[in-house]
Amino acid sequence: MILEMGGNMRRLEVDFAAQLAAVRPDLSAGYAAALPGARAAVLGRLWRSLLYEPLPGLAKVRGGEILLVDGRRLTGRARLPHDLGGEPALWLDGRPHTHPAELLSTLSLPGTARLVDDLDNSVASLALSRAGAAAHPHATTTPEDHEQSVVDGHPYHPGCRNRPSVSVAEQLAYMPEHRPVVSLDLVALPAAECLVAGPWPLMDGDRLLLPVHPWQTRHVLPALGLRPHIVGALQARPLMSVRTLAPLDGGPHVKTAFATRMTSDVRDISPGSVRDCVPLSHLLTTLAARQGGRPQIARYLAGAAAKVNGEYSADLSAMLREPGAGNAIPVAAVTRAMVRDPAGWLTAFAHLALADTLGLLALGAALEAHGQNLLVALDGDGSPSRLVYRDLADVRISPARLARNGVELPPISDRLHTDDPEVLHAKLFGSLIGTTFGSLISLFGQGDRAAESRLWGVVAAAARNVFDELPGTPDVRADRDALFGAHITVKAHLLAQLEGAPPGDSWARLPNPLTTLA
Repeated sequence: MILEMGGNMRRLEVDFAAQLAAVRPDLSAGYAAALPGARAAVLGRLWRSLLYEPLPGLAKVRGGEILLVDGRRLTGRARLPHDLGGEPALWLDGRPHTHPAELLSTLSLPGTARLVDDLDNSVASLALSRAGAAAHPHATTTPEDHEQSVVDGHPYHPGCRNRPSVSVAEQLAYMPEHRPVVSLDLVALPAAECLVAGPWPLMDGDRLLLPVHPWQTRHVLPALGLRPHIVGALQARPLMSVRTLAPLDGGPHVKTAFATRMTSDVRDISPGSVRDCVPLSHLLTTLAARQGGRPQIARYLAGAAAKVNGEYSADLSAMLREPGAGNAIPVAAVTRAMVRDPAGWLTAFAHLALADTLGLLALGAALEAHGQNLLVALDGDGSPSRLVYRDLADVRISPARLARNGVELPPISDRLHTDDPEVLHAKLFGSLIGTTFGSLISLFGQGDRAAESRLWGVVAAAARNVFDELPGTPDVRADRDALFGAHITVKAHLLAQLEGAPPGDSWARLPNPLTTLA
């Protein structure tokens, strides 16, 4: 079967098929059937990046046509930044291209050589994810079920399922959409030599017991000269982020190091994040308390990192986070079938999300409020009732705003500090408007531009109402002007992964749907 399919498959797709035939042959047919849809899904994300990110090698972008600097023309369907859905084909000088990696290779844009491999991996892994989900559908009755129901990953990132260095067998065993139970190991380390934040509960005398993901045990610990003290000590279900897991017997969620690239970043845990986790949790909880405990903050309770060669290691670290979410589910897990009245649902959600996040911004904290970090609790009729925010390492804190609100800056890393309003606005508005509201409105509007415009109008009206309720300080006025400006700044996912790109996030400016579509 693999040889029969090989003529229509790229090398990595054939490799995945061979691995799958060895470990789960029952999924082979489903994987082959899922490949065209996975190619189209990633091609759609790539097309969005080509249309809206300031990429080198592109001379002019207009509607559904891109003129390259070498004179070639790439054409496809016109696409708004918030649109979901795939693209079955794009045309380069009239020739159709259906595979995103093959297209990117042919375009030969500067700095994209590694990205070709990433897109290959994203397609193959996405097909595997869809095949597994189709073969074993599950009811979504618990928050963990909803976490694991998100099959396609990031709605706009071309590397939505990019997982290099993770084999097919390992994806089936560890990735949340395959709904596994993962057995975490415990490594025993001299407590006196560890960096610890908060009260660490896992101890064996004077040794600290650090939870380690089994992938990390297999691929990273041997090079560090370590092995588990207890193998398979903690049974847990992986949540959306893969390396954060919910123990079957309850208790704190465990965030582990998983030191390989997934989507686009290496998923280790820096010593700085360990140091920050408890004071940052306290700060955000304190700020939320000023607005009635909104949003609820899923606090980190403790963190630990061990030394490797005399330095605290991002490869040997973990954090414990309070579950705290109750029945809240990630916004990314909301489906059209869950919502009877999209306009009514969005009205309630928009007021909650904007009141909570704009209120915290006025106090001095800009959240990265995308669909994985922002959770929504639903009442009995499915309406949004409260929000939960988690995964705190990507927030930005304004010391000046804190001071103006009488809040002391805790001892947190300098990288989290900024008083630059453009940075604060990009962090919050890029994630909340660009990703969270954009994906919800595309989901609810289903390509009906009139319906989508009405839904953007709902969000804009909620924002105006929230600003009217906030104090009329210079900071709030600046936030209002930025939110209703001509453009919003969002993460440029492809640009950030180019060879030679500066570390950290890259950005793109998009037409602001709150002013152009509302």
